Amino acid sequence: MSPEDRAGLPARQAALAALLRIEQSGAWVTRLDPSAAGALDPRQRRQATDYVAGITRQHRWFDFLIGCFYHGQAQDLEPEVRQVLRLALYDLLIAGRPAHAAVSQAVELVRLSRPRAAGLVNAILRATLRALADGLPEPGSGDLAADLAIRQSHPDWLVRRWLARFGELETRALLDWNNARPLQTLRVNPLRADRDMIGAELDRLGLPWQPGRWLDDALRLRRLQGALASGLVSRGWCAVQDEAAALVVRVLDPQPGERIIDGCAAPGGKALYAAGLMGDRGTVLAVDRHPKRLALLEAAAERQGIHCVRTWAGDLRALSTARDADGRPLDEPADRVLLDAPCSGTGVLAKRADLRWQRSPESLAQLTALQDSLLDAAAERLRPGGLLVYATCSLEPEENGHRVAAFLERRRDFRLEPLGALLSFELQDAAGCFESLPQRQGMDGAFAARLRRSDAPPAALLTANPKDPT
Repeated sequence: MSPEDRAGLPARQAALAALLRIEQSGAWVTRLDPSAAGALDPRQRRQATDYVAGITRQHRWFDFLIGCFYHGQAQDLEPEVRQVLRLALYDLLIAGRPAHAAVSQAVELVRLSRPRAAGLVNAILRATLRALADGLPEPGSGDLAADLAIRQSHPDWLVRRWLARFGELETRALLDWNNARPLQTLRVNPLRADRDMIGAELDRLGLPWQPGRWLDDALRLRRLQGALASGLVSRGWCAVQDEAAALVVRVLDPQPGERIIDGCAAPGGKALYAAGLMGDRGTVLAVDRHPKRLALLEAAAERQGIHCVRTWAGDLRALSTARDADGRPLDEPADRVLLDAPCSGTGVLAKRADLRWQRSPESLAQLTALQDSLLDAAAERLRPGGLLVYATCSLEPEENGHRVAAFLERRRDFRLEPLGALLSFELQDAAGCFESLPQRQGMDGAFAARLRRSDAPPAALLTANPKDPT
C-alpha cells in the first residue's frame, strides 16, 4: 500500500466503526464515534462522514452487487466484511477513486479485524472490476418498482407510491436527487447582514456560491465546511437552512409586534427566521418536547442577536397549563401559530441518509394520527381571526392535503386561505398551498397550508351553515 493510500485508512476505520454501530445498535448516521474520529484531521473527518452517509443511502444496491459476485447473499457475510465491501464499492462507484487504491485499502482494512477474509474481499472486488468493463449487473425481475428500488437503494413501498403519483421519469429524478450529495443553503440573518455581505465574504474566502433560486436572502453552496470554518454562522450573520424550510416561514408571514407560537420548534431555524423577519419586535414562543434541543435554539438566538424568542419545553397539547419561570401563564392567544408537524420526512431524504430505512406504511398511519392531534391543539392556541400554518417536510398527500381537509371538516371556524401572490405560483399546488418537490423545484420537499380562523365562534358557524366547510 502506498503512503497516500495508507493516509486514507483512518477515515475508513472511523467510517467502518460508525457503520457497524448504526447496523447493530441504531446509532445516528450523522454522528461518528468520538473515539474513532478524535484522531482524524478535518479532511479525514469529512471523508469518513461522506462514507457513512453515502453507504447508508446506497447499501441496498451495494448488497445486490455483492450478491452477484459472491456465492451467497451479502447478509450471510460477517458484518465487518460486508461493510468493508460496501466501503470499497462506494470508492469505486460513487467516489470514483482509482481501482487499485479502492481494492488495496479494502484488503488492508479487513485484515485489521478479519484477516482470513482478505482473500474473499479481494476476489469479490476483482470480479466487480472485471464486470465494470461490460457494465455492472442490473436488477431484472421485470417489476419496475422492485428493480428501481434495488438499483436506487430505496424501500419498495416508497418507490411504488411515487411511481403511481409521479410516473417513471419524475420518480427516477426524485430517486437521483435523494442519492446525490445534498445541496447546502445559507439563509441570511436580516438583523445582522444581507446577501451581498455574505456573498462578498464567501468570495473573499474563495468559496463558490450561487444565489438562492426562490429567496433573495439565500445562498447555495455545494459544501458547507469552509463557510462554517469562516465563522459566518457562529458570528450570527447567517444560518444553515434550506430554502424550502425558509419558505414555510414566508407562508407564515410574521409581522412586527405579533405574538407567534412555533408549536414543534426545535432545532429552531423557523422560529429564529420568523423573529428576524419581525425585526425582533413582538414575541415568538418556541415550544418543543426536547429541552436540550431548545437549549441549542437559545444559543443560536444569542449568536444572531435575537431577543424576542422565548422557549418552553413541553408538548404543545399541554400548553394550556404551562407557566413561565415567574409562574405566569404561557397560553395567551397567538396572532399566528406555526405547526411544523412531525412527519415521515420523505422530502428530506437527501439530507437524512438513514430516514428512508426507518419509515413504513404503518409508521405513516401513526404519524397522521399525531398530526391531527397536534393540529387540533394548535387551533386552540390561536385568537379569532388569527392564522394557523400547518407544515411538513413530507411529500405524501396523507400527511399534507389530506390532513388539511380532515381538519377543515372538524373545525368549521377555519378556512383554507390560498397563498395568492405571497409565493411564486410555481410553488403552489392546485389548492393554493405551498408545495415543493425536489425533482421539480430543486430543494427539499415541503408543504405548508394557511388556515385562517373566523372571528365568529365555532358554535355560531355550525348553527348558521352546517354544510359549508368555509
